[in-house]
Amino acid sequence: MEIFQIVILALIQGLTEFLPISSSAHLILPKEVLGWPDQGLAFDVAVHFGSLLAVVLYFRSEIWALLRDGLGGLVNGRFSDEGRLAWLIVLATIPAGLAGLFFKEFIETHLRSAAVIAATTIGFGILLWWADVRGARKQTLAQLNWKKALMIGAAQALALIPGTSRSGITMTAGLMLGMEREAAARFSFLMSIPVIALSAMLLTFDLLSLETVPWRDILLGTVLSFVSAYLCIHFFLQFISRIGMAPFAIYRLLLGAALIWMIWG
Repeated sequence: MEIFQIVILALIQGLTEFLPISSSAHLILPKEVLGWPDQGLAFDVAVHFGSLLAVVLYFRSEIWALLRDGLGGLVNGRFSDEGRLAWLIVLATIPAGLAGLFFKEFIETHLRSAAVIAATTIGFGILLWWADVRGARKQTLAQLNWKKALMIGAAQALALIPGTSRSGITMTAGLMLGMEREAAARFSFLMSIPVIALSAMLLTFDLLSLETVPWRDILLGTVLSFVSAYLCIHFFLQFISRIGMAPFAIYRLLLGAALIWMIWG
């Protein structure tokens, strides 16, 4: 890819990784509208690593507390709120891992189409709006239990379907279960860490099999996705309690309509 294309796609990926608007739906637009080439393996590695660095750096204090109290609880048998949350994140990661193991090949073969992305972008956008309107929005992270964490984790597994949005579907599930907007967003971001880390690790192994590694693309993609993802997390958490999910749901409907127009227009 040309540098200009790497810049645009890395910024898009970094922003849409954590906003509930679907990164796959956005990455199909330059390809369909502008005829850009597929971003390739090196780009995928770069943006995953950049997004991972952003979420780890932003939540560094919380991550340290989660690791310290989560492991400490195994030793002394007493779990603080942070220690309990750490193991709830582990529990919530299991469904996505199992779904990826058993259904990844089927999804990549049969569901990676513009029509599927348009349908999921619209359908899960409506569900996001409904959950935001109808959810109780009362429960904090400290009130999250293992059953609800597992249900949010099961929702995360649906994000393997292109157009669903990992952050979107996990926030939707959190809101449907009565969580506050910021609590649902924080849990979504924290539970993204093991998923993104595993994905980046697997992609890196694939990258090592290439004869030539495009280090320029990797460095540029990593830096840009890191910056855009970090800013996205910061401002989203700052404003989500006030603005709600309606703007993102409306945006998804418009994006889905644009995809439908491109397919059948």
